[in-house]
Amino acid sequence: VQLQASGGGLVQAGGSLRLSCAASGRSETMAWFRQRPGKEREFVFAIRRNDGATRYAESVKGRFTISRDNAKNLVYLQMNSLKPEDTAVYYCAARSSSLITGQMSRQNVYDYWGQGTLVTVSS
Repeated sequence: VQLQASGGGLVQAGGSLRLSCAASGRSETMAWFRQRPGKEREFVFAIRRNDGATRYAESVKGRFTISRDNAKNLVYLQMNSLKPEDTAVYYCAARSSSLITGQMSRQNVYDYWGQGTLVTVSS
């Protein structure tokens, strides 16, 4: 499965962006991770195909949402109320099989990774 992330860009604090990730094939669990400048890559949000169950990082609670279009193998990350600390390269990840929600935040469970899209939030 190949993943193509898009939608990054420059936005002012308080603004919104929607990231998209297109998968070349079916994946049961899809997720977004991000790597902020000088930081390790971290989990942001994940969604399961069969029931739409999600898991998110506390840092994005109430501001980001995730959704997917199963028919088109697309996953979206809607980011609202963006903060300068959300500045990062955002990566899409996918796993062929389903995951329990407790495992969704672990990087090493994902089989496929996209190339990343840069989000810059100015203050």
